Amino acid sequence: MNALPATSPDAALASARRTLRIEAQALHELEARLDDNFVHAVTMLLNCRGRVVVSGIGKTGHIARKVAATLASTGTPAFFLHAAEAVHGDLGMLTADDVLIAISYSGSGSELLTILPAARRLGTRVVAMTGNPSSELARQADIHLDVSVAQEACPMNLAPTASTTAALALGDALAVSCLEARGFGPEDFARSHPGGTLGRRLLTHVRDVMRQGDAVPMVPSDASVSRALEEMSGKRMGMTVIVDARRHPLGIFTDGDLRRLIERHGDIRGLKITEGMTLSPHTVPADALAVVAAQQMDELRVSQMLVLDDEGALIGALHMHDLMAAKVV
Repeated sequence: MNALPATSPDAALASARRTLRIEAQALHELEARLDDNFVHAVTMLLNCRGRVVVSGIGKTGHIARKVAATLASTGTPAFFLHAAEAVHGDLGMLTADDVLIAISYSGSGSELLTILPAARRLGTRVVAMTGNPSSELARQADIHLDVSVAQEACPMNLAPTASTTAALALGDALAVSCLEARGFGPEDFARSHPGGTLGRRLLTHVRDVMRQGDAVPMVPSDASVSRALEEMSGKRMGMTVIVDARRHPLGIFTDGDLRRLIERHGDIRGLKITEGMTLSPHTVPADALAVVAAQQMDELRVSQMLVLDDEGALIGALHMHDLMAAKVV
């Protein structure tokens, strides 16, 4: 059985630092090389009436897929087109309104060079991202972006490392420049990330998580404390709302109110709920952001709020547990 290769801690750290140093240097050199071609590329993406199609193969294919995903999530409609699949039918995804970003470090990849004439015939604009400004791909493109690096981090200078980092970083630079030019903000980001934390916080409203209908505990003003307790136990919100005939809240009766009522009267079985309710309960509009309601609850040190319509009638109730279940907090 062959022995496993070994390395010393010092050797591993030295290798890692060398890799990071080489890749960081590649990015510094890329920054210094940025010119009007980058500006023209951003303008082309901003004026694109279709989709930005990012294509590559091999390691640059992985980079292209990530660049497309970053563009799409930051306000620039985009998708990834595998260069090898494109020559076998997927080129039908491309239209004259699209912009094609072709990524190839050598600029001589046969798959990309095969689809380029077809893209040209369609009228698709092309941005090439290569490490060779004299390559065929660079010459055929409308705009060339130079992602060349002095050396790869690979000690044999073979495995794409610094070069893929440079291509990825330049793709990020394109996406962020477009993001800022569009005025793309947190709300826009949330709309394309509805399943993420930010999406839930910025897209979830009180009406989306509040309890409604029979799930809202309420009793009329002539109800007894015993009847109110039955309602509280059945609806499991730690409170019940006291309403008039038009469902306008007159007060709220909570677990805390119950304890205080028992301290004052002892036997509470014959009491009316109005004798123990708290007046002026806290309310929140249905169209308020759920995260804002959560902040208000924290500030007021309450665990529930009432939701009223424009006429002041009760339409729902919100509990902190509902916000937690919706992962708003």
